[in-house]
Amino acid sequence: MRPTVHDIAAAAGVSLATVDRVLNQRPGVRKVTREKVENAIREIGYIRDVAAANLAKGRTYSFVFILPASDNSFMHGLNDEVRAAVARSSVERTNIRTIEVPAFDPGALVQILNELGEERPSGIALVATDAPEVRDAVDRLVQDGIPVVTLVSDLTGSQRHHYAGVDNIAAGRTAARLLGRFLGGATGEIAVLAGSMLVRDHRERLEGFAAVMAAEFPSLSILPVIEGRDDPEMAHMLVADALSKKSGIIGVYSLGAGNRGLIRALKEKAVDRSLTVIAHELTTHTRAALLDGTIDAILNQDAGHEVRSAIRVLKAKADGLAVIEAQERIRLDIFLKDNLP
Repeated sequence: MRPTVHDIAAAAGVSLATVDRVLNQRPGVRKVTREKVENAIREIGYIRDVAAANLAKGRTYSFVFILPASDNSFMHGLNDEVRAAVARSSVERTNIRTIEVPAFDPGALVQILNELGEERPSGIALVATDAPEVRDAVDRLVQDGIPVVTLVSDLTGSQRHHYAGVDNIAAGRTAARLLGRFLGGATGEIAVLAGSMLVRDHRERLEGFAAVMAAEFPSLSILPVIEGRDDPEMAHMLVADALSKKSGIIGVYSLGAGNRGLIRALKEKAVDRSLTVIAHELTTHTRAALLDGTIDAILNQDAGHEVRSAIRVLKAKADGLAVIEAQERIRLDIFLKDNLP
């Protein structure tokens, strides 16, 4: 059964009126009481009925999601989640549209952001390419009163209002610990496949991964990053080439997309040697590879939660309300073949 405001009040030991004040960011609640209510929200997994709140306000929100146009299974799934939000728009009083831009192209992203500054939507969510010109464009939007949320890949140093995504440094550290323990003290080289170092989530995952490897698994050396540009064909070619030239590779960390190409390259080399492989994002292709033993573990983020979180935050910012951080925390899941959902 879905938790209600009555459950929050009972868990926090406060009145319904106090819960209402916290949920709607109204004054008159002591800090310690507010923290008790927010802890209760997190512990019982309460999600606010956005549709009812918007219906009461009688407001329609115009939101724009800017997503990279690429042959990337995770981004396809993210796009599907945005379309699901569009399907709910009539009851949630939102008007959502998606704009696709070429992946890893800061100039194209800036052009769209500048155009949206003229349109003035209620809010913008974007998968950010980490470049100074993108940061400047986002800052201009925020200074002009347009709420901005980064999605999946952050834009730190900018004035964006919120980041809807996992802690990518922690994700990279987790991948390193899994890979190091799976390899059990072996000595060898680790190949790393990324989409592009232009996106912060890939750089942060590599940062976390390298830190744990250096500190705890010094017998494993990380090779220069392979950048597959989220292109399965390019990823296949580059990974296959690395495996053919580097006989010391005993592990692979795929920290971005391009997993279809990676899987092809791994299957082609299966007769030569066994590799331990950690990858990101549970898709149809990575699920099959996990089940047949080509991949050993998957780190996954819930694209649906990220889209819903972005929408909730954009609405709160459009209304001048604070964000309930506990509700917007995106979890990192670890899947082996034994615990697939």
